[in-house]
Amino acid sequence: MTNEDILKALSNVQEPDLGKDLVTLNMVKDIVIKDDKVSFTVVLTTPACPLKDLIMNACINAVKLLVNKEAIVTVNFTSNTSSNRKDGKSILSGVKNIIAVVSGKGGVGKSTVSSNLALALAQSGAKVGLMDADIYGPSQHIMFGVRGDRPLMKEVGGVGLIVPIEKYGIKMMSIGLLIDEKQAVVWRGPMVSSAIRQFVTEVDWGELDYLIIDMPPGTGDIHLTIVQTVPVTGVIVVTTPQIVALADAKKGIAMFGQAQMKVPVIGLVENMSYFTPAELPNNKYYIFGKDGGKNLAEEFDIPFLGQIPIVESIREGGDLGIPAMVGDNDITKKAFMDFTANAVRAIAMRNANLEPTQIQEMVS
Repeated sequence: MTNEDILKALSNVQEPDLGKDLVTLNMVKDIVIKDDKVSFTVVLTTPACPLKDLIMNACINAVKLLVNKEAIVTVNFTSNTSSNRKDGKSILSGVKNIIAVVSGKGGVGKSTVSSNLALALAQSGAKVGLMDADIYGPSQHIMFGVRGDRPLMKEVGGVGLIVPIEKYGIKMMSIGLLIDEKQAVVWRGPMVSSAIRQFVTEVDWGELDYLIIDMPPGTGDIHLTIVQTVPVTGVIVVTTPQIVALADAKKGIAMFGQAQMKVPVIGLVENMSYFTPAELPNNKYYIFGKDGGKNLAEEFDIPFLGQIPIVESIREGGDLGIPAMVGDNDITKKAFMDFTANAVRAIAMRNANLEPTQIQEMVS
């Protein structure tokens, strides 16, 4: 066996999402051959890649079928998270992907989805930050169990930066960490926009594979400020199956599809899809309607990323500061992991196939 033999065999193994072979994509590194043993490293587009086993089995089969059926094949994995940022990275220079989680209306579980998406990515090995951009109704400090905590300051290059709170392996920042919970944030639009820009430019986010931004509901000042300040990789839309929520979700999709925004929609996730009581695990009750989110995704030709059920432990975990992904309910964990796997694949395909998102300078 030679390196050339191994590369030729692996040129028959396709990366399932990107549609090209591993060798063409320059994903094969560090081939080592000794007698009948061969090992090599496959560089994935994200540490959270859900297709590791599929790729590993395809590599082993290719070497055995095309090179040496007696070969003992070891496939190692590393990752270099895909990013198509070409903006000079003057803003959030260490962040590879900036993902905004949006909803057309409140109450659909956008913050719950944001926090558990961030946690599922981190548990898969990615470096993740979570920015709570809902200035008027912050909730991430509650969901992460850090109420009353205050972030520290540090000086970098003569500039004072806020150090985000770290919990469950996530760097998290929220206005809820800076103000008294008993006080309402009564700010006009310019003050809110200024706070959001501070969260971007005056927080020490460091090196991240993904920065998840939990956006406020609706379509307004904060959304415009975000796309004018950072190059958003894409948005994930959260909805519930009911008609009222779907009508508002359409507005969120339409907002980012406008010519002056030019931010791609990564996909849509349906929250509160169905209820399954613990005593009847095989039963599904579609309290808010069935497949509304799936049908909406098909209508707009955007990826459908999954369904999250109504489970009491999700609500309890959010209230207690123990999100579903660090709880002990396997049903909710699987739902969020499946959703995250689909989101990761959609982000990788977006980076491979679409032009980089630019900071929007002329949004009115």
